[in-house]
Amino acid sequence: MNEQHRLEIQQIIRRALEEDLGDGDITTNATIPADSRLTGRFIAKERGIIAGLEVAALTFAELDPQAQMICHVQDGERVEKGVEIARVSGQGCAILSGERVALNLLQRMSGIATLTRQFVEAVAGTSAVILDTRKTMPGLRILDKYAVRLGGGQNHRFGLYDMVMIKDNHIAAVGSITQAVAQVRAHDAQRRPIEVEVKNLEELAETLPLNVERILLDNMTPDTMREAARLTNRRTPLEASGNVSLENVAAIAATGVDYISIGKLTHSVKALDISLLLSEM
Repeated sequence: MNEQHRLEIQQIIRRALEEDLGDGDITTNATIPADSRLTGRFIAKERGIIAGLEVAALTFAELDPQAQMICHVQDGERVEKGVEIARVSGQGCAILSGERVALNLLQRMSGIATLTRQFVEAVAGTSAVILDTRKTMPGLRILDKYAVRLGGGQNHRFGLYDMVMIKDNHIAAVGSITQAVAQVRAHDAQRRPIEVEVKNLEELAETLPLNVERILLDNMTPDTMREAARLTNRRTPLEASGNVSLENVAAIAATGVDYISIGKLTHSVKALDISLLLSEM
């Protein structure tokens, strides 16, 4: 995590704490002495890939700069059910008030990393790279995409600004793929990479001579993708997308595509079950 990312993540954490705390944690403030010290043990309640320990530590540090978090595993490591992942020690009020935000972020990120790792392992032995999409939780994209990387996947474009993606609606609006690419090149002085989405082999044939940086094969069958890879012959990297599952991803990878983008990595996350058990220091 570089410094710029750390600052952005700290802003997310502060907004989350403000949302949860409001004008104060009435329950904790009423029951926990201000000078109490507590230790919390993070326990994995199911098998998975851990992601977000540094984010959890930053959460507690917002409320108690002296809080200490000792991690027994690293982000990106697999854990088994029942394993103690980490311990956090510090002001009792800070740990209790930050518990839910820390767990929410840790569990979501670990769920993303766990599913990503399953897809990565499913295509092992092929050259296909697993990518995420922009189907992230609004406001949490940096965390969602960080979790994908920790799971062994790679990030697609971060937003609408860092890569051109010409999709069916753009093509329909201007009349053709050729015209859409021409207009982008005339408009974009930065000459950002261009990816074009195609639905069939006819659109692929139109796109190949345009020398774009990547072509997305949208909702094609494995047989059609295999033919697309043959026709392309490595001239342009191919990305498969649409209705990708753990059941069919290996077959998609075997067609010869270079990338497989999967929205469900981040758009329908199943959080990894992790608990925080507290005790006095």
